[in-house]
Amino acid sequence: MQTGDKLMKNVEKKPMKKSREMKPRETQKTEPVTVPPALLGDLRSLIESARVRVAVGINAEMVLLYWDIGERIKKEILKEERATYGEQVVNGLSDQLTLHYGPGFARTNLFNMIRFAEVFTDRSIVHSLSGQLSWTHFRNIIYIDDPLARDFYTEMCRLERWSVRTLLAKIQGMLFERTALSKKPEELARKELAALRDEDKMTPDLVFRSPYFLDFLGLSDTFSEKDLENSILRDLELFILELGTDFSFIGRQKRITVDGEDYYIDLLFYHRKLRRLVAVDLKLGKFRAADKGQMELYLRWLDKYDRQPGEEAPIGLVLCAGSSVGHIELLELEASSIRVAEYLTELPPREVLEQKLRAAVEIARERLAARKAGK
Repeated sequence: MQTGDKLMKNVEKKPMKKSREMKPRETQKTEPVTVPPALLGDLRSLIESARVRVAVGINAEMVLLYWDIGERIKKEILKEERATYGEQVVNGLSDQLTLHYGPGFARTNLFNMIRFAEVFTDRSIVHSLSGQLSWTHFRNIIYIDDPLARDFYTEMCRLERWSVRTLLAKIQGMLFERTALSKKPEELARKELAALRDEDKMTPDLVFRSPYFLDFLGLSDTFSEKDLENSILRDLELFILELGTDFSFIGRQKRITVDGEDYYIDLLFYHRKLRRLVAVDLKLGKFRAADKGQMELYLRWLDKYDRQPGEEAPIGLVLCAGSSVGHIELLELEASSIRVAEYLTELPPREVLEQKLRAAVEIARERLAARKAGK
């Protein structure tokens, strides 16, 4: 038998083999796993798309819920002739709903829901809009008193994907009153808005406006047409925002040649929804009869030499420092492909501007109605 000393020596000579499990974790080397970029990108797109759909779905359900609540309360209150009773019903409902479901059902919001159901009487239209407009959008639209203006802002908001902030800016800037649509008789304006809602059909009367607010250019009391053009190009992004969405800038001072004589179009744009080239001519003074002939030449040249397959005929916008209602009416520009608009480099007080625009709308509607009656 081996003695204890010999056994120990043999053990020392033959060290124990370490098992794989005994190997320290920090000494294990692992190769980094390469994630396929395409797979990662696809999965991220799936997740983000699902999140958007969930958010849109929640918004749509909330909008429809608020309409249903407003409609139900409206029907109950309308059964009673006493306004005081209606107030009491809303107050009581608010107390109970707020207790169970939180501040979203406060008294003020319940009245918003009632107003919502009053001005949007067709639930199917609300349903179609609920995927694009949030409750905050609707809450700002429903208190616009003029039904035509309300429909205009609703459809433009839907079509051009306005944020709430943009919507408020458009309302504050009296966009509807500045469009040619606002100056049409109500019957014609409603047909145009119906075409916009049902067919997404955009027309020049929805796109162009007067006046344009160019106060952001910072022009002084005296400036030339060149100064005006340079200022617009310097602040082109703001100018396009004032023109409206879907305008794309093509170029400045586009040269056209007729019978060896050169002419220059101040600014050239393309409007995606209209599918038209838009020639812009800048004028320092009021619109003159000669301006019509000049723009007609531009448009006919563009139509013949620059219009692409699938595009509509080009349209022109003459931007003037002053309006010339008599010239525009006698030259029948409203029925042509030429629009004349005034621009303001300094804004008057809002009260003055509002009075001026509303008066212009009323006068234009009366004139068109009288002309139609005369025919």
